[in-house]
Amino acid sequence: MQVLVYNTQGAIVGQLDLDERVFGVPMNEAVVHQALVRQRANARVGTASTKTRSNVSGSGRKLYRQKHTGRARAGDLRSPLRRHGGIIFGPSPGPRYRQRMPKKMRRLAIRCLLSAKASNGELKVIDKLEMSEPKTREMIGMLQRLGIDRSALIALSSPNTNVVRSASNIEGTKIIQAQLLNMVDLLSHQNLIITADAVRVVEGLWGGNR
Repeated sequence: MQVLVYNTQGAIVGQLDLDERVFGVPMNEAVVHQALVRQRANARVGTASTKTRSNVSGSGRKLYRQKHTGRARAGDLRSPLRRHGGIIFGPSPGPRYRQRMPKKMRRLAIRCLLSAKASNGELKVIDKLEMSEPKTREMIGMLQRLGIDRSALIALSSPNTNVVRSASNIEGTKIIQAQLLNMVDLLSHQNLIITADAVRVVEGLWGGNR
């Protein structure tokens, strides 16, 4: 598969061959959905916490004798049946949200989304993206020249502080390193802008059978 390569001025400067193992994979919606749910679930902190009867304050003494009172049998004040007592089966911090997924399925999900971007014309490859200083106006101009009028995820092969700062104030635009591409970001942004060097990084990461 070949795609056009643009420069930051929006002009075509060449073509680039894409690895079919990464950018030519048919969509598998079930795997993509499972990978997305897994990533969101694993991002949950899980700080909700309640106190059981062993955690709430109060005496453990039996309130009154068992028999001959005409009242129901009662234990201590901390019983879940009483006001201010413990909570039965309440949430507690822990890894209860964690989900596991086979590595091959996770890699397939990424390849499916990258392939969908390429086949739908939502993938733009640029030769390089460098800035001597942060300039939001230049970043906006580049997006306009590339025909990007909606959200965009820009993938770089290596960190570039000036590029990150230039896009930080643009709504719907995010800079990410190619090796950190993930399900949430790919699905949250309609367009993917990636440098030619970053394409090779992506192919090296997800093109094999590891």
